[in-house]
Amino acid sequence: MLSGRRLDLLDPHAIDIEIDDIALGLSRVARWNGQTLGEHGFSVAQHSLIVEDICGHIDPNITVPHRLMALLHDAPEYVIGDMISPFKAALGLDYKRFEAHLEQAIHVRFGLPALMPAAVKKLIKQADHACAYFEATQLAGFSDTEARQYFGEPPDGYILRLEPLPSKAASEAFVARFDTLIRQMKA
Repeated sequence: MLSGRRLDLLDPHAIDIEIDDIALGLSRVARWNGQTLGEHGFSVAQHSLIVEDICGHIDPNITVPHRLMALLHDAPEYVIGDMISPFKAALGLDYKRFEAHLEQAIHVRFGLPALMPAAVKKLIKQADHACAYFEATQLAGFSDTEARQYFGEPPDGYILRLEPLPSKAASEAFVARFDTLIRQMKA
């Protein structure tokens, strides 16, 4: 990693994980394999910021640690990239176990429970699908009907206008939001 940390992908340790490495990696990983409108690819970092925000819209009582889990929901992709769900399924259980092990190390590194509660996982998945709906209709050329078929209904009252950020801006916004959530957790 650019931080100088050496991350063993087969046996990741929390001590080897740095938020700046995560933010940089996620800001350079494009959603939709880069097949989106705009001057810049729509990054996983920007997607993660929106998913965390949508979680707060859906559940205004979401706790700060759960918001942090939402922000970090795709954090393993900083080293393994963003693969579409059908491809992950084709790779099978070993991939899911690998991804889960890395996610657990990330959670431990930042003071979160290693395993995400089922209700939080469900909320994040709902917000993830909502964000994908907006991405699909605004950036990836899907019709509203097609996007609703794949991703479901967007949340009532949530308005989002997507503008893909340059990598540096996405990374900085991700770290800034992370820092805010960490401060709130410690307060």
